[in-house]
Amino acid sequence: MVHAYHSIFTAYGFWLPNDPRGSYSDFVASWELFLAGGGATKVDTRRSVAWRDHDRAARQKAKESLHYAPVRFTDAQIVVVAEGFANAVRKSGYIVYACSILPCHVHAVVARHRFDIERIVGHLKTEGTMSLVHKRHHPFEGLQRPGGRLVSCWAEKSWNVFLNSDEDIRRAIAYVRNNPIKDGLPAQRWSFEASYEVARTIERPDERAG
Repeated sequence: MVHAYHSIFTAYGFWLPNDPRGSYSDFVASWELFLAGGGATKVDTRRSVAWRDHDRAARQKAKESLHYAPVRFTDAQIVVVAEGFANAVRKSGYIVYACSILPCHVHAVVARHRFDIERIVGHLKTEGTMSLVHKRHHPFEGLQRPGGRLVSCWAEKSWNVFLNSDEDIRRAIAYVRNNPIKDGLPAQRWSFEASYEVARTIERPDERAG
């Protein structure tokens, strides 16, 4: 039974749908393998294919063909995105056990909700965008698509892992909290994050320590 999700979603231009290594539709065993080239187009196996070589020149050419520069959130923009995420949590009652907002991507551990994880991620992106627009911090401020829509600062879809046990959830929380530190950035703790241990005790009081 799924109890929570570890979701990763990226800023515009970070990982392209036509990347020679693969995209979100392909199975990879871990986020690190994904970053290292763990995806492969239309694979049927659930084994990692990270060893496969890919055309790095083609990948660079794909990035150069982007209509806009890849997004890299500044420290100020990260804070504003977090404010948007807090709005989403307040409006819909999501329980977020851990969240790291990095310059090019986001990691979040989210408890199971009546909405599926794809809808939750979409809501987080929407509220994050609205907050950026409101604070005039949007990376593409002033750039509009035909029809007047602002260019999105997010890539499409997300990479989601189903967490089925306490061990899985705790491991994901530790990973997400350590993510900024691993990248040489300050640790992050946001106001909208909930304690997993407290939530677990409330949801499963029969397991409370005696």
